[in-house]
Amino acid sequence: MNIAIITARGGSKRIPHKNIKEFCGKPIIEYSIEAARQAGIFDTVMVSTDDNKIAEIAKNAGAEVPFMRSTETSNDYATTADVLMEVLEKYKERGIRYENACCIYPTAPFVTGNKLRQAMEMLVKEKKDSVMPVVPFSFPPLRGMVINDGKLEYKWQEYAMKRSQDLEEIYHDCGQFYAFRVAPFEKEKKLVTDNTAGMIISELEVQDIDNETDWQLAEMKYRLLKEKGRL
Repeated sequence: MNIAIITARGGSKRIPHKNIKEFCGKPIIEYSIEAARQAGIFDTVMVSTDDNKIAEIAKNAGAEVPFMRSTETSNDYATTADVLMEVLEKYKERGIRYENACCIYPTAPFVTGNKLRQAMEMLVKEKKDSVMPVVPFSFPPLRGMVINDGKLEYKWQEYAMKRSQDLEEIYHDCGQFYAFRVAPFEKEKKLVTDNTAGMIISELEVQDIDNETDWQLAEMKYRLLKEKGRL
């Protein structure tokens, strides 16, 4: 059995009510819920939240909210792994055990059912502990610079004269979702292990949303992708 867990805490300091703020016409969390449902591979699509308004919107969008998030996993120090462990434990108390799961962030409008399906297929076929979407850094980090005593210098001098195309490609987390097998996750209590696969996503389909400018950029990218028929 497969479960999609959308983690949506109520508190948001930089963007008020971030998880339910309107994004291109509807609450942003609805994109994650719709993607999980459209994937057609999840026996359960649920939202873990401590906020009644988020719970109401989630249910109206077709997700389950069978229980509210605890105080312990709703504070600023709780990790994503803490939240996922709580959800899986709550279902086990109800006699329901899942083999595979996918943690989806509530502010991930570029996630699609097809991407989730692809990640879950990779998880099973390649026998990985987890699969996460990644994107290449737009500029090679190995050519990065630092400021020391007011002077600009290369962080790694050995790469200063290297051509960008000769440097190893380095990726970073898209911050959208994580597909994982429940058994190794419960053992390791982390989503990235030494048996994690990366699913490469284009830069156009990735945007951190930490402030209002990020939000506007994300909406611009979303509209462009819709015009191109890629969403």
